[in-house]
Amino acid sequence: MSYTKFVPALVRANTGNIGKLRISPARCRSTVVSAKSQEEKEPQMDGCTVVEAVPVELISQTKNLSSTPLSKIHIDFDNTQEAYRSKGNIELLRSLLVFKLCTIDVLVEKNKELMDLSKKLLGQWMFEKVMKMTFYGQFVAGEDHNSIKPLIQKNQAFGVGAVLDYSVEEDLTQEEAEMKEMDSCVSEAEKESPGDDHREKKYKAHRQFGDRRGGVISARTYFYADEAKCDNQMETFMNCIRASGGASSDGFSAIKMTALGRPQFLLQFSEVLVKWRRFFNFLAAQQGISEMMVLEQKLELEQLKESLTEMGIGAKDDIENWFTGEKLGLSGTIDLLDWNSLINDTTKISNLLMVPNLETGQLEPLLNKFTAEEERQMKRMLQRMDILAKHAMDNGVRLMVDAEQTYFQPAISRLTLEMQRKFNREKPVIFNTYQCYLKEAYDNVTLDVELSRREGWYFGAKLVRGAYMYQERARAQEIGYEDPINPDYEATNRMYHRCLDYVLEEIEHSRKANVMVATHNEDTVKFTLEKMNEMGLSPTENKVYFGQLLGMCDQISFPLGQAGFPVYKYVPYGPVNEVIPYLSRRAQENRGFMKGSQRERSLLWKELKRRLLGGQILYKPVY
Repeated sequence: MSYTKFVPALVRANTGNIGKLRISPARCRSTVVSAKSQEEKEPQMDGCTVVEAVPVELISQTKNLSSTPLSKIHIDFDNTQEAYRSKGNIELLRSLLVFKLCTIDVLVEKNKELMDLSKKLLGQWMFEKVMKMTFYGQFVAGEDHNSIKPLIQKNQAFGVGAVLDYSVEEDLTQEEAEMKEMDSCVSEAEKESPGDDHREKKYKAHRQFGDRRGGVISARTYFYADEAKCDNQMETFMNCIRASGGASSDGFSAIKMTALGRPQFLLQFSEVLVKWRRFFNFLAAQQGISEMMVLEQKLELEQLKESLTEMGIGAKDDIENWFTGEKLGLSGTIDLLDWNSLINDTTKISNLLMVPNLETGQLEPLLNKFTAEEERQMKRMLQRMDILAKHAMDNGVRLMVDAEQTYFQPAISRLTLEMQRKFNREKPVIFNTYQCYLKEAYDNVTLDVELSRREGWYFGAKLVRGAYMYQERARAQEIGYEDPINPDYEATNRMYHRCLDYVLEEIEHSRKANVMVATHNEDTVKFTLEKMNEMGLSPTENKVYFGQLLGMCDQISFPLGQAGFPVYKYVPYGPVNEVIPYLSRRAQENRGFMKGSQRERSLLWKELKRRLLGGQILYKPVY
């Protein structure tokens, strides 16, 4: 009997279904930190410093061992004429103005208050005009899915695609955000008997960190109100998917899982996944293999049976029967991917929330009570995810699931993985996001790639450095658990390149992996090009994508796009008033970005001077 029957046998639970999105009985993994990942010796990056750009040669066809010379693509990131060919002179001046304003501390720190004051002084109509001439025009594509089409089509004409991202947020006060978070992350059982449970403090809501917007500059935030609001947000995502499908033939649409349901489930399910992973590590230590790399840890089946018997988890005959007559365990060992197949489609959601107690060896419920309404809410979240994935497939759009905080992320990654297993059979439709500032990033990437390899579906990943560092560090220190973030920027760079290297090797090996290198770091882009050059990976194979935010780093995006690489801008859109929180964060992000490097501003000035001296005073892009 396989592990898919192990949990029901242990908990003696009634069986049921989990909405439309099934949690599959096949082998699957939880995305949880490994304590034993090994650091590779890689050259350190110099933080945000950008080295002098040199032409990059990239082999533009697959490996060829014959003597026929390979055609090569030359990319010069200093070529401002190519970088800004899609921009008129007014757009270049706007970029220079906005980037300069972003370096003025007082304007950035008080940007929200200044925008509110400007609205009162100028009136709504004039305020919107000014915003569209400055920050809104620089970083936001338009107000709705119709008004963004001209910009998307123009960028596409110059080789740059779009990841559509509806960037509207509620303008809540800190107190309102905290109240919503506490209400939506605390179960009925916890409200009735606070402290009378087996929850870990990392996976419980804490009021001082209830406003998840704090210290976050690169990601929009959703707070749960009710199920109707989640349905509305699902409809918004569906409109975004349709807009992406209508605007281009190969677009992406971004979604966030915290918009699709009550975050209580993500907290609880994350804790369950972490505890089951920890139980595997405990058993691996018993067998003396905990020092090995994650994928090399294989539990000897006979020793596992003895351990389970000694811990009183089941009678010896029962344990013997659990592993009889099934493929699982026939090799005599159980690895982490086999172990993670514990959670299956025949288990009620409430029974998924059973966790092993390392002290007693017994399974026990995470909560004393799980109400019928809470069960329905969890199922509706899964159903909404399933609807969006089907809608993306029907519209020829790829779905990018954004990463979120570490106390939500194990559940988000696991559920995204389930969508990949279901929808990535013929091509990559669902992409997961990996934050490389996390200590666990490499383990997560390698395990997910291995699962896709075993089961034969297309692996899709977006690699980012991460958006929640300051918030995560402060929360870990204040509440008292291990900091999940790499110690410094150089360690994050090494992790990013290590993860990227692994996925590129998988692409070279099977051509079934796909990765978006989502970065504004020119060094990382060059690292990727060099690796592609070494393996003879053509940009036209559409296996490696590049991604930057709209309004930033055009000197990277457009030369890549015009050289034939799949490159995408994250394209936010929404009404002026409702994207002000997004614009506020863009200003903050650009302060650090622009202070760290004068490169983009110097290139903009260089191109503007070239045009003016060349008599192109009224330059307009032709496409």
